[in-house]
Amino acid sequence: MIAKTPVAQREELALVELQNFEDLARFLNPSAGAIPRLKGVDIHGLSLPLRGGIGGDHILYVDFNQRFDLEERIHDAQRSGQEKVAKKLRRNRNRAGILVADVSGHRITDALIVAMLHQAFLLGSYYELEMFGEITTKIFEHMNERFYRTSSINKYFTMIYGEISTRGRFRFLSAGHPPPAVFSREYNRFMPVGDDRKISSIPVGMLPSGGFDERRHPSLHGRKKLYEVNEIDLLAGGDILLLYTDGLGEHGNGKYFPGELQRLLAAHKDLPASEICERLRESLLDAAPQQDDVSVVVVKYTP
Repeated sequence: MIAKTPVAQREELALVELQNFEDLARFLNPSAGAIPRLKGVDIHGLSLPLRGGIGGDHILYVDFNQRFDLEERIHDAQRSGQEKVAKKLRRNRNRAGILVADVSGHRITDALIVAMLHQAFLLGSYYELEMFGEITTKIFEHMNERFYRTSSINKYFTMIYGEISTRGRFRFLSAGHPPPAVFSREYNRFMPVGDDRKISSIPVGMLPSGGFDERRHPSLHGRKKLYEVNEIDLLAGGDILLLYTDGLGEHGNGKYFPGELQRLLAAHKDLPASEICERLRESLLDAAPQQDDVSVVVVKYTP
């Protein structure tokens, strides 16, 4: 047997470590069982990494009832006399959370930032529910500060986090992320969303939470806090809310979205969210070569 050279040994070790890293990163991808089950709301997601099986996009679902033992938390809050916390916890019975993030760049190793975000958000959510009975903007301010202070690799990410209710109301905040899109089943087209309902802030990790320079970022002038909460209402049964990364918006040099996607939704609007995602996958890959990671979450209101 011919002995491997030191260079060959290092290359083999690097490949093994990369495979191990990919395996760990894939573990963070949501399974079908992780998708929230909420009366009147049909949710499904699609993620297409540009290189390999992983990338810098991330989708994370929050089914409060399953992930956080909601009923036990409500009982504990009542038992300890925290009625305000218990009241807010009860509201989570009728809503689910969705987080979509996009790390700058699209290298496989950007999944490291994704893994950090995944764990930081879930751990922070645990304590937010303990203290406040709901997820607040504080968790994102703290996450932004920690990513800014601890990252020495000049990496940041855009992110949108929102909660959809059984009434069709979507409350969300955005950190430099593309705004949600709303497709009307009745009018067969995307509906305009007012600027006052899609206020966004800086990407996570770009600037400290308490010390941004208004001269460099005039859009933040007069803000009392870094992240503002927006609200959008899905008014009719069959309306579709889309959350997505910029890989969708820029696909085909911007020719796919909204035009081609609007035609696809008009043709398949009555399908379940999972099948709409599959049609979207096929259509997107047929339309143009992929240039970036692409992630989309379809939220269909079915009261």
